[in-house]
Amino acid sequence: MAEQRRKILVTSALPYANGSIHLGHLVEYLQTDIWVRFQKSRGHECRYVCATDAHGTPTMIRARRDGISPETLVERMTAEHERDFHDFQIEFDNYYSTHTPENEAIVTGMYERLQEAGYIYTEVVNQAYDEKEGMFLPDRFVRGECPVCGAPDQHGDNCEACGSTYTPRDLKNPVSILSNTAPVYRDSEHYFFRLSRFEDFLRRWMAASQLDSGVVRKLEEWFDKGLQDWDISRDAPYFGFRIPGTEDKYFYVWLDAPVGYMASFRNLAEREGLDFGAWWDADADGELYHFIGKDIVYFHALFWPAVLHGSGYRTPDGVFAHGFLTVNGEKMSKSRGTFVNARTYLAHLAPEYLRYYYAAKLGPGTDDIDLSLDDFVARVNSDLVGKLVNIASRCSGFVTKHFDGELAAELPDPALYEEFAARGGDIAARYEAREFGHAMREIMALADRANQYIDTHKPWILAKDAERLPDVQGICTQGLNLFRMLMVWLQPVLPQLADRAAKQFREEGWSWGDAVQPLLGTPIERYEPLITRIDPKQVDAMIDDSRQGEAGGEASKPAPAAAETAEITIDDFMQVDLRVARILKAEHVEGADKLLRLTLDTGSGEKTVFAGIKSAYDAAALEGRLTVLVANLKPRKMRFGTSEGMVLAAGPGGADIFLLAPDEGAEPGMRVK
Repeated sequence: MAEQRRKILVTSALPYANGSIHLGHLVEYLQTDIWVRFQKSRGHECRYVCATDAHGTPTMIRARRDGISPETLVERMTAEHERDFHDFQIEFDNYYSTHTPENEAIVTGMYERLQEAGYIYTEVVNQAYDEKEGMFLPDRFVRGECPVCGAPDQHGDNCEACGSTYTPRDLKNPVSILSNTAPVYRDSEHYFFRLSRFEDFLRRWMAASQLDSGVVRKLEEWFDKGLQDWDISRDAPYFGFRIPGTEDKYFYVWLDAPVGYMASFRNLAEREGLDFGAWWDADADGELYHFIGKDIVYFHALFWPAVLHGSGYRTPDGVFAHGFLTVNGEKMSKSRGTFVNARTYLAHLAPEYLRYYYAAKLGPGTDDIDLSLDDFVARVNSDLVGKLVNIASRCSGFVTKHFDGELAAELPDPALYEEFAARGGDIAARYEAREFGHAMREIMALADRANQYIDTHKPWILAKDAERLPDVQGICTQGLNLFRMLMVWLQPVLPQLADRAAKQFREEGWSWGDAVQPLLGTPIERYEPLITRIDPKQVDAMIDDSRQGEAGGEASKPAPAAAETAEITIDDFMQVDLRVARILKAEHVEGADKLLRLTLDTGSGEKTVFAGIKSAYDAAALEGRLTVLVANLKPRKMRFGTSEGMVLAAGPGGADIFLLAPDEGAEPGMRVK
């Protein structure tokens, strides 16, 4: 039974115009993009909109510092954000800005409706004022000593050292970050939204909406404390939209920022002839979901649904909050080089690598995720190169060489194909529930099985017998179709890699349903490398550039994900020191499926080398035999110890790995030429 076509509108939180996109931001946009691409591959009408968050004091101050107008800064940063998102293969249906006529019209209309309904009132507030700069100060523009623990240089709203919350007035020795002078306190009339009147509605909305359990617990805490009315105004000077009927009051950025979702969609609707009201009116059908970070749940799960409901618009069906990103187990750090901008990353590494790694780590909750750089290299190389793409590279050459590039007319093991295809429903359910990490594990487990199928049938051996060539065609057709199925399921995560793979099958692109039917009796293109391994040196260079503050600049291009191995000269090759070594001891490595620990006599001492040859050799049988060692390879620290070189082996893999042996009469330490 075909799945009913859904109408879905999806947003991500708006990146602020005050700064560039970095790897922490990308957790959210990649999570959202993967989910949206999955929905589109299923045939649903799914729209994804976003915008640059333009307004607020920080934008105004940054523009002043740069010697440009706030409007110019917003225009420049919007273009930069769009470029970075595009290069990470994040595909919005519309990307806009909150400093637009559409946004001003919608937020003004919402305010007037709320005012007519009695949800707006004014009250005099006493707040910090910088006399030198002539402006009221946001809480975070006042810094001083924490009133609880005494930590210096803390923001005016909370202490990063002890976690306490307070007001700027509570700080000891407070100063304005703009002028470094002590603030004074002045009265000013402000406009408030009566959030306290919406508790019953918000409880009903919470019960009916898709929210993570952690978010629900946080909402319950806020309900227990009692909802506080919300100050929605700011005094001039302020970069934003002026409140109707006032001369020097502006909408607080957190009122008009989420309205940017609506404004971006209205811009899209006007361009494509869509009915805005059919998506946003109170009685609109379809689904609405916001992807956000857990630090802005308060705004999206309290203020925003209340403002929408109070002004006659629909409310979200779900607010999906994610955790923060750590790098190597710690907060991102500029001094350590782990605060990496998107452009810096793209100057060194392909976007596919990060898209896959984040997907492999992401779940539906608010737990933080860690970008372990060693694990990043190992997992991408193992999963994408060693498992996934390895299937295609092992099979395509035989089809091209022996069968003019044509796949067999039938599968030799249709039951295996059906067994794989039956997993599609569970994988789809994992995508739907945002359990991306679980989906990636299932797909890679199937990739392992596909490789095992090829290992078992050994087409490289059968190809030597002319009478067995039809079997080779069938085996490789089976392997390639299993690879094609996995790529269909990975397309939301790896869209450009999937496009390259589809072209090698002479197909223009895949939808989710294409995985069900195998591709048979049709020609394919000659295999071209789809993706290359990450060299750890690329990661090191990225961290070095990040530490030095080199963000890549306008000229930086995304690093290619699929490129031929760079050619080397004879001079490069002559730097490799190949030596004869005797295997003194070979041991299994606990916790490793493929590794043996070899102790080698190099003629001038002993070296320890970890070799991935466990599937082909019994450890005891190796002791005493000679092999060829790359003796001048830089030692590499691994989870199981340090490997001090590399022994040379050849073969297609699995049980067919053959250690290279020197000529008879060789002795440890002799050079191999």
